[in-house]
Amino acid sequence: METGTKKSFLDKFTEFSVKLANQVHLKSLRDAFATLMPAFIIAGIAVLINSVFLPWFFEGETLSKLQVFGNSISNGTLNIAGLLIAPMIAYFLGRNKQSDNAINATFVATTCLIVMLSITQSIVPVGSEDAVTVSGVITFNDVGTKGMFAGIICGLVATDLFIRLSESEKLKINLGDQVPPAVGKSFSTLIPTLIVIGLFALLATVLALLDTNLISIISTVVQEPLRRLNTSIFGFIFITTVANFLFTLGIHQTVIAGTLLDPLLLVNMNENMQAVQDGVVPPHILSTAFRTVYAQAGGTGMTISLIIAIVFFVRKYKPFRDVASISIAPGLFNINEPIIFGLPIVFNLPLIIPFVLGPIIGTVVGYLATILGFVDPLAVMVPWTTPPIVSGLIASSGDFKVVLVQIVIIAICTLIYIPFIKVAERVAIKTAEAEQH
Repeated sequence: METGTKKSFLDKFTEFSVKLANQVHLKSLRDAFATLMPAFIIAGIAVLINSVFLPWFFEGETLSKLQVFGNSISNGTLNIAGLLIAPMIAYFLGRNKQSDNAINATFVATTCLIVMLSITQSIVPVGSEDAVTVSGVITFNDVGTKGMFAGIICGLVATDLFIRLSESEKLKINLGDQVPPAVGKSFSTLIPTLIVIGLFALLATVLALLDTNLISIISTVVQEPLRRLNTSIFGFIFITTVANFLFTLGIHQTVIAGTLLDPLLLVNMNENMQAVQDGVVPPHILSTAFRTVYAQAGGTGMTISLIIAIVFFVRKYKPFRDVASISIAPGLFNINEPIIFGLPIVFNLPLIIPFVLGPIIGTVVGYLATILGFVDPLAVMVPWTTPPIVSGLIASSGDFKVVLVQIVIIAICTLIYIPFIKVAERVAIKTAEAEQH
């Protein structure tokens, strides 16, 4: 009896993954990045216009002046990524915790991030080789991609502390019903706000006494080591594989990838865009665009290849062909839930194997093509819904060799899917026949 009710490893793993997906801090982090994604896509378009289209028609001083268009967009999106992420995380964390002070938390988290910045900055003036120390300025370097992890930490920690303190009745100031609601609400959180900002200011003072600051510490101790690990080829493949396997259990791959990969790939992507904007070679192979173009061409699990395999090689089992027909249109835009849950791939062992293997193939082929110099690192942010081929053209600023790599990846994955879909077809037919008898 005990053996029958004992949970298998797969059951326990599934339960753990569901709990992880619903963990409030991780969920808030995913919500915040999803909200800001349009800003980074717009930044990618600005880089494309500045670095590809404008040089076709202009040069010299005229080109420099016209490139203010793209540079301004980058400054308002890409170069303040850390400053944008802090209030977004604060808002969603407050909302996901069902706090009445979610809006208040946004300015508290933003203030705490600014409090933690260095009071003085070392800056190299235009036309000079020597750095000078200035005060009273905030640099894009501190609030951009380098400051993204500081924004994440301030968003999470400051908001958590603020919400806990604001729920204490002893810390609320009640002005009565005679004042406007907005004024009364702001005063009710005055003491928690003072405490949180004061604690962050105290920490900033301690760090200043040690001749450092939060941005420097996070960049050196947390962000760079974590990025080197997770966005290495082996770390990327491992996380992607686990995430895709979870999807075959019905748990969306963003549970793992959205938390462990998205922020780090986005930092790499932003640095690639900045490099192109500065006229130098993009430094990172693995980035947000890399995943869209190579590892998820046609959707998670390379399901565009599965659709092709069904259309051309499945003849006996009509339900598969019907699902594939319905899935073609969304599949072209990397939306593959119809085929994942309609075929299904979920809990379907013959299809789990190629579904997990496909992105590994795409990653390895794309990585080798880049590291061998056949194509350059991708430097233009593209929406994840951009169809294959089109995504390759945009992300590479029009390099048709990237498209060729995409075609090779899709072709290889199609060949891998064919024998497995044949097995799945036989299993489905025999299962249907058994049910009829």
